Amino acid sequence: MTSISSSVAPAQTRAAPKAKARNAALDRARTFITMLVLIHHSVIAYTYFGHTDPQSFLGFDGVVTFNDSFFMEAMFFLSGLFVWPSLQRKGTGWFLRDRWWRLGLPFIVCALILMPVAYYAVDLRVSGANSFAEFWWKTVTVGPWPSGPAWFVWVLLALDVIAAGVYLAAPGCVEAIGRLSRASFARPGLFFWALLIGSIVVYVPPVLYFGASRWFTAGPLAIQASRILLYLLYFFAGVGIGAAGFGEGVLAGDGGLARRWPLWLAATIATYGCIIGLIYIKHSVLPDVNHQPLWWETAYSLAFACYSAAQTLNVLALFLRFDNDGSSILDPLRDSAYGIYLIHYIPVLWLQYALHDFALAPVMQVSAILKAVVVFILTLALSWAATAALRKIPGATHVL
Repeated sequence: MTSISSSVAPAQTRAAPKAKARNAALDRARTFITMLVLIHHSVIAYTYFGHTDPQSFLGFDGVVTFNDSFFMEAMFFLSGLFVWPSLQRKGTGWFLRDRWWRLGLPFIVCALILMPVAYYAVDLRVSGANSFAEFWWKTVTVGPWPSGPAWFVWVLLALDVIAAGVYLAAPGCVEAIGRLSRASFARPGLFFWALLIGSIVVYVPPVLYFGASRWFTAGPLAIQASRILLYLLYFFAGVGIGAAGFGEGVLAGDGGLARRWPLWLAATIATYGCIIGLIYIKHSVLPDVNHQPLWWETAYSLAFACYSAAQTLNVLALFLRFDNDGSSILDPLRDSAYGIYLIHYIPVLWLQYALHDFALAPVMQVSAILKAVVVFILTLALSWAATAALRKIPGATHVL
C-alpha cells in the first residue's frame, strides 16, 4: 500500500498542488442532495404524522425518513472532500478567509434577514397579529431565533476551522483516513465498515442519552445534540478521502465502490427497510407511541447508523457509475445549488402558508400531493431565479 505521507507533508513545507478539473460525479451528487433538501422541506408539512397542513399523505412520511436518516451526514461528507486540497493550495490563513466569506457572511445574512422573513409566515399562521418589525425584534432579542436550514452553514464553518487546526497541528490524523481510502480502492468494504463502526460509536450513545429530537441552541446557532459527533465523523471521512486524492481512493471512478453499486443499493434498501419496520412497530405494536422501550431505541439508532453509512456510499457509487461523464439534468443547477439552499426556505414556508386553507383536490391525499408538487416546483424556480440574479452582482460569485 502506498503511503500518502510523502504527498501530505508537514504544513510548513507542503507544496501547493495543481488545480484539477471538477469532478462531475461529486458535483452532481452534491446538487442531487440539495434537491433532496428542497423536496424534504416541500413535503414535510403534508406528512401524516406531525403534519401542519389540513391535508396529509402517509407516503411523505417515508420520504422524510428516507432523507433525514442520511442526507445531512452526506452533505458534511461531500463538503469535507475538498478541504485538504484547499488548505494545501491556499494555506490556513487564506482558507479561513475564504470560508468566512463563503459560510460566515451568508449565515449572518440568513440569521438576520432571510430566516426571519421565512418564519414570519409561521408566526402569521400561529398569532396573526404581530407586524414583521415586532416579530423580528422579538426573534433577535427574546427568541426563539431559528436559523432554519442555515444551521448547516455555521456548523460547516466550525468544522472547517477545526480542519485548519488539524492541518497545522496533527495532519497525521487525516493521513490515516487517506491511507484507508487508498486501501479501499478495490475493497470499499474496508471504508464502509470503518465508517459504520465509527457511526455506531459516536451516534448510538448520544442519541440514547439526549434523544433524537433535542437541539443545542444559542441564539441562531443550533445543532441536533445527538448528531454532533456524527457530523464530525462524516466531515473528516470526506477530508481524509480528499487528502489521498479521488483517483486512487475509495471514490475513484473505476474503483470497487462504483463497480459494486448493486451491493450498496441492496444494503441501502435492507437498512431502510429495517427503519420502516421499526417505525411500524412503534405505531402499531408498542403500547405507547410516545415512550419506546430501550431495546427499540437501541435498534432504531443502530438501523439509522447503518442506513446512513450505506446510503451515503450508495449515492456516491451510483453517481460514480452512471453519472460521471457527458451531460446531466443536474448540471444547470450546479453553480446555483448553494444559493438555492440558502434561499429556498422563504418560498417553502410562504407557499405552504398561502396554500394552507385550500384543498386542491376532493381527496385529502391527492390534495396533499398536489400541494407538495406546487411548493417544490415554485420553490425551485423562485430560489434558482433569485440566486441567478444575485450571482450577477460583482463579487457575488465568491459568496454564492
